Amino acid sequence: MKYAAAGLSVAAVPGAALAQTAVQRPPKQTVPDEFAVTAPVSIEVNARPLPSFDTRDRSRLRFGELEYRSGLILTSRFRGFGGLSGLRLDAKGERFIAISDKGGWFTGRIVYKGREMTGLDDVEASPILGPDGKPITSRGWFDTEALALDGSLAYVGIERVHNVLRFDFAKGFTRAHGELVALPPAARRLPNNKGIEALVMVPKGLPLAGTLIAISERGLDAQGNILGFLIGGRSPGQFTIRRTDNFDVSDAVLLPSGSLLLLERKFSWLGGVGIRIRRVALASIAPGAVIDGPAIFEADLGHEIDNMEGIDVHVTPEGDTVLTLVSDDNFSMIQRNLLLQFTLVE
Repeated sequence: MKYAAAGLSVAAVPGAALAQTAVQRPPKQTVPDEFAVTAPVSIEVNARPLPSFDTRDRSRLRFGELEYRSGLILTSRFRGFGGLSGLRLDAKGERFIAISDKGGWFTGRIVYKGREMTGLDDVEASPILGPDGKPITSRGWFDTEALALDGSLAYVGIERVHNVLRFDFAKGFTRAHGELVALPPAARRLPNNKGIEALVMVPKGLPLAGTLIAISERGLDAQGNILGFLIGGRSPGQFTIRRTDNFDVSDAVLLPSGSLLLLERKFSWLGGVGIRIRRVALASIAPGAVIDGPAIFEADLGHEIDNMEGIDVHVTPEGDTVLTLVSDDNFSMIQRNLLLQFTLVE
């Protein structure tokens, strides 16, 4: 979902952006030509370091169960760069694949100096292709918000049309054609602009192995809890996530230990922007279950955050569990593409 106001910086003036709020029905949109990725192209992405995360105490490193490692502000002269809504890394935390909410892939490599990120290299932008081999934006599919990987397979959730596409990267990497995944009827009836926002494929050896977990941003049941779906696997069905403090889901990732981390955000004109990460036991997720878990991290506009929409995890050779967060700037001049990394202190 687009929170055009959710990425307001500390210096931004409330009301300066005529934003689409969460309570308004979004207008019918088309993809501006200047933001659409129409063909594969190598691009240059510039990175400016964020030496600290807390704008009020630059020396502070610990935030809940996370310890700040490094961060980058990403910019590019390529008009189609931005809107980053999902991110997955390789086991080393170096090679990445990301999706833009304008229907584009971004691939490349994170460059490190020691434990700190210093930039991006080998970055390529390419259009996400539909079953017909044409960019999905040609059929009005553009709000690509969720990404999951399973070996050579990639799954992409398209929010407003409530579709999930499966890509076999063994057949051309990002040039592969997407195939529609069968979804439960309830997933097809999610509210407009509040549909599938997070996808996680459960690997072998864990509860729900072989299941694609799909979580809506703010599709609610009668009790006001957030709808989620178990697709495929041995126990397909529907579950809910207890919604608290007006937070909506923006992404999710599995820890090596098997816990599910939920990245959440909220926005209001009075309260501003907030994000948090909740930890949920994977074993608690089952058809009909209402799941919940403690917050392990919270931040607001007193920190270097924006419209945080993507999260992934990798483990360093030293044994550190590192969380990487990315933000969606909505192609707005008052928002930023941020790439942040934290160590999970367990």
